[in-house]
Amino acid sequence: MVVNPLRCQGGCPRSGICSRATAARRRLAFVLLELVLIYPAWGEVSSTNHPFAGITIYSETRRQPPTRLFVAEIDLTNPRVRLRVSPGGSDPDGPGEWQTTLMPPTRIAAREHMDLVVNGDFFRARGVKDAEGTNSAFRAENWSAVSGPAVTDGKAWATSNARRPCLVVSRNREVNIEMQDRPNPDDWEVVAGNTLLVEAGVAVPHTNQLRHPRTAVGLDAKRTKLVILLVDGRKPGMAVGMSYDELAAEMIHLGCRDAINLDGGGSSVMAIRDPITAKFHILNEPTDGSERAVANVLGVSVENQSPGVSPPK
Repeated sequence: MVVNPLRCQGGCPRSGICSRATAARRRLAFVLLELVLIYPAWGEVSSTNHPFAGITIYSETRRQPPTRLFVAEIDLTNPRVRLRVSPGGSDPDGPGEWQTTLMPPTRIAAREHMDLVVNGDFFRARGVKDAEGTNSAFRAENWSAVSGPAVTDGKAWATSNARRPCLVVSRNREVNIEMQDRPNPDDWEVVAGNTLLVEAGVAVPHTNQLRHPRTAVGLDAKRTKLVILLVDGRKPGMAVGMSYDELAAEMIHLGCRDAINLDGGGSSVMAIRDPITAKFHILNEPTDGSERAVANVLGVSVENQSPGVSPPK
């Protein structure tokens, strides 16, 4: 439910009673107003919104340097919340080198009944070199493989030749950040990144100081809150992106004890489901001009809002 500071949480400010349909429309209108329309207002932080139980979202813009970011905080103590990792399409070549096919994140999220989605691991695609905008060749249905370990609903479908930092959800629903080259037997969902940003509350230093669009995830000290950060970039004068060190400092500021960097650049995207129409709205401005087809995503599903797949009891 969206908490509007100008209204009581029950709905109508006069009577305190609203129909469920009216409340849903107000909820949608407030979310879209704050998250889709407000971010060009430089130097402002949007109001805190709760579009679904256990999900809090806000955006922020800054002037020095020009920065635009979106934050989703996920309450892992909420029993209705489920973290999901999903590949794009099916495995195109069986035991061959390719694991999945590229697909836009919102298409994956709609198929998997997610309520919030961001891009996942770094990946390679058959016959494709990285490029942006109209030059981008990351097309849906292209064969692809992720760079790190990957698990979906208890099924491991990717491993790595080297240990990589991963966000791991175990069968008992505990969430951790671990270094892995292959999933453990009790892992239920796994998505990998390329580098640690924060470890035990301390920023991990990086020599690479280039700024890019970024997607990062982190956990607080009690591992009861997941922070998902999306940073727009490659837009001079509007959004320059962040370096790894800047991203680490931001994750610490957001309360993370541990954090990792997921794929970024043209892949960075954050989208939320419209609770009335079920359509997804992309909150940031991907550098390709639209969302890029990717190999896998990290999503959040909220039970009673949309069906999810839960680990066996």
